[in-house]
Amino acid sequence: MITELAVFTGLVALASILLSPATKSESSFFQGTSVSGYQPSLITLIFSQVTTWIFARSLMNAAILGFYYGLWGTLAYAAYYLSFITGAAIIDSLRFTHGFNNVQGFLHDRFGQAGTSCYNFVIGLRLISEVFANLLVIGILFGAVGSDVYSISIIVFAVVTLVYSMAGGLSASLRTDVMQMVIFMVTLVVLMVFVIAGDSFSLADLGFKPFNFNEPGPVLLAVALLQVWSYPMHDPVMMDRGFLADRSTTRRSFYHAAWISIICIIGFGSLGIFAGANAITGEGMNDTLTRLLGEIPMLLISATLIISAMSTLDSTLSSSAKLMVVDMQLVDPDIRKGRIVMSVFMLLGLLMVFLGNEDLFSAVAVSGTASMYLAPVIFFSLWGGRNDIPVWSYLGSFMLAIVGAALYFTESSAYSTLMGDYHKYTKLLFISMTVLIGGCLLFWIGGKTMSSPVKLAHNTA
Repeated sequence: MITELAVFTGLVALASILLSPATKSESSFFQGTSVSGYQPSLITLIFSQVTTWIFARSLMNAAILGFYYGLWGTLAYAAYYLSFITGAAIIDSLRFTHGFNNVQGFLHDRFGQAGTSCYNFVIGLRLISEVFANLLVIGILFGAVGSDVYSISIIVFAVVTLVYSMAGGLSASLRTDVMQMVIFMVTLVVLMVFVIAGDSFSLADLGFKPFNFNEPGPVLLAVALLQVWSYPMHDPVMMDRGFLADRSTTRRSFYHAAWISIICIIGFGSLGIFAGANAITGEGMNDTLTRLLGEIPMLLISATLIISAMSTLDSTLSSSAKLMVVDMQLVDPDIRKGRIVMSVFMLLGLLMVFLGNEDLFSAVAVSGTASMYLAPVIFFSLWGGRNDIPVWSYLGSFMLAIVGAALYFTESSAYSTLMGDYHKYTKLLFISMTVLIGGCLLFWIGGKTMSSPVKLAHNTA
């Protein structure tokens, strides 16, 4: 099966390279415009949004959560894709209510240099973690962790993706996203037909884990519904695609991406549920699926993961270049420097693969918790229109979220037991609630202290 998987990967990589001619236009490389200067179409934006947000890591997480926690685990992960709905509202407010062309401009206007520095730190980590997580999935598909096949497959995949991403930047990412999404959807549909038509499949399997508020699945669903308000704003891949087209096209692309993504995640996650319901004691998810489905469906599963990994990686690299060169303005806008940035982020991702944590969901949970410092920014400053929130409120919310993210990482990795013997997702729920409520209180108190002198002066007059 490894040979067939390598051939499939090579064909998709070759097609991606052919669809990514080198560009000499900075607007094409960083902003995704066509050579003639036109904005992306609605279909292009929808497919790009979906395929870049259905990461290989996301598919694996949805299936793994389904395997261990049943339907509620998969639904919990699918709930994160409601971020497209909240993301549409964030983008619409940023662009058409406040008139900014990126998140950094808004944060700098409200909170100065502190606003952009905190944000760039969080999304920089987010981008590196995306490179790491998707490369990790590729390695696992081809061989055991630490084996020669594992290492070689990761390096080759990284080099190929980097080559075509460096050639065309964001415009190349958009073109390849469409092709990759079509292949992904066809592969997923064929896979689901195989599963449903098989003798072992039963709809009753979906309910093998009952709903209980104390179970990890429902708890994680509650976490997702808390984090979904801020999650999209800290994802530069989603945010970048919100500034490429007119208002109507942008809004519709987000809404359509939401329901398509949720269906895809639930569909793939149901494979994990199916495996969990039929697993023999001590049997892992992949071994169970191989026993139940056979070699061809397992090849299709691996193919969907490869497609999603490639589409996410090229988009992550283009967003990395835009972040450093355009949004942070660390160097003069230049395509060559953008390509250097891509190389650096790929290298950092590779270093994390060979030196870092192998828990795929940790990256999501830590990233999502850190992003929650943006929730009060969205509620008070963006949607609420408040421009009187002091910088200390912003920094306090940021520090609270970073401490919360670090605490979850140490607790879930068993480096600490400060929160007792609760399940790690219960700990995550407590942390998320504390960060969200604490951040909003800091903004509310800060707003009160800033508005009091104004009221006093008005009353004196």
